[in-house]
Amino acid sequence: MSSAKTNVTRNFLWRFMERCAAQGVTLLVGIILGRLLSTKAYDLVAYINIVITLLQVFVDSGMGNALIQKKDADDLDFSSVFFFNITLCVSLYIGVFFAAPYIAIFFKHTELTPLIRVLCLTIIVSGIRNVQQAYVSRTMQFKRFFYSTLIGTIVAAIVGITMAYNGFGVWSLIAQNLVNVTVGTIVLWMTVKWRPKRQFSFQRLKVLLSYGWKLLVSSLFDALYHDLRQLIIGRRYQDGQLAFYNQGKKYPQMLVANINSSIDSVLLPTMSKAQDDPEHVKAMTRRSIKVSSYLIFPMMMGFAVCAEPLIGLLLTDKWLPSVPFMRIFCFTYAFHPVQTANLNAIKAMGRSDLFLKLEIIKKIIGILSIIITIPYGVMAMAYSLLVTSITSMIINSWPNRKLLRYSYLQQLKDMIPQLLLTCFMGFVVYCVTMLPLSRLAMLVIQVPLGVIIYLAGSKLFRFDSFEYVLSVAKGFIRKRKKKEA
Repeated sequence: MSSAKTNVTRNFLWRFMERCAAQGVTLLVGIILGRLLSTKAYDLVAYINIVITLLQVFVDSGMGNALIQKKDADDLDFSSVFFFNITLCVSLYIGVFFAAPYIAIFFKHTELTPLIRVLCLTIIVSGIRNVQQAYVSRTMQFKRFFYSTLIGTIVAAIVGITMAYNGFGVWSLIAQNLVNVTVGTIVLWMTVKWRPKRQFSFQRLKVLLSYGWKLLVSSLFDALYHDLRQLIIGRRYQDGQLAFYNQGKKYPQMLVANINSSIDSVLLPTMSKAQDDPEHVKAMTRRSIKVSSYLIFPMMMGFAVCAEPLIGLLLTDKWLPSVPFMRIFCFTYAFHPVQTANLNAIKAMGRSDLFLKLEIIKKIIGILSIIITIPYGVMAMAYSLLVTSITSMIINSWPNRKLLRYSYLQQLKDMIPQLLLTCFMGFVVYCVTMLPLSRLAMLVIQVPLGVIIYLAGSKLFRFDSFEYVLSVAKGFIRKRKKKEA
């Protein structure tokens, strides 16, 4: 492999391992806490997360991506953004601190006030961490993320489980989230050498904002759109529905986030460096779509088919109402990495204006789908998300028809082989559910059977993504062995 390809692959693997390790610990902790805590505790945290999601959009302000995309970003750029972010985040926290009682009244849960004030401290911590993350991404030091995220997740897990066992209820989830972000940030600052300089430039900030504000507005549309569903579910429908909705979303989202965030964080800085070579950007986009769909499709199908025994066995029967949501989200998230690859290509080419236009179109369609489905219940709203996700995939690919000469039909052609194999695997694995087996026995048969069918089919039909992933894994193992020798 060329040095550039080796560097991208190595950083992707570090980022992927970081996400897998962190999400693996989070998954285990989530199972333990899900068995210990009530659905009401998760409902309360879900309300707060709606607020935090909106505030987090302003924490980044699109500036992180602007720093990564800018060819000649230096210490003055990074320092200017750092001090801007800190000022903004402190201001946001002060605002939400005083607004907390009114937010609690809006959600009809007065006990939310202290919870909001404590958990929203993550906004200030995120502001401190944001520029460090951009620096790590720009300089491709993804090993740093591995250590900071893993240590933060493990410490938070210990705190959360200990508090849950001692009867702290919802405060266990609050402490877990806050400790996770705080410890991760401390470790990142200890391991990354960059420090803000005592310098600030409004002119540099203005240049970065000219690129970043469009991404900020796009992210705000996205956050408002996704929070709108949760807001309506929490306000309109009975208690517990939001918890089931979020629990169904949690596991497929977690799996996709491992691969999607790895691709996103590595691909954007790499593509940005090649923005003057559309053919190179096209090649990276195509490889990203083929590999991500090869990995994600079977995972999502497997989760959808095994949802009932998996939830019942791990979280107990009290969480079984989340199974239908989980299946819907599996198919919804299956195409997210394809959207990420297309959007990264657009951002890397410096077309944040196109990015914003796409978001406006997608969100108009999405909001209309929400309005139409509100009278028909939570399940109808969840299905509308699946429809808009497929629509968004097509919309996101449209500009690259001209920018990269890589049309949606070409992208679909690259995905069809793994999609067909995934459907066949899903059908065979689903047939196992018709057997009179316990949940554990069913999973013991379904999981290995699905893996064997998919890998055997990949080998039989000579999928180039299979060969690519295999060669990357072998190369990484050989390199690790050489270092250890």
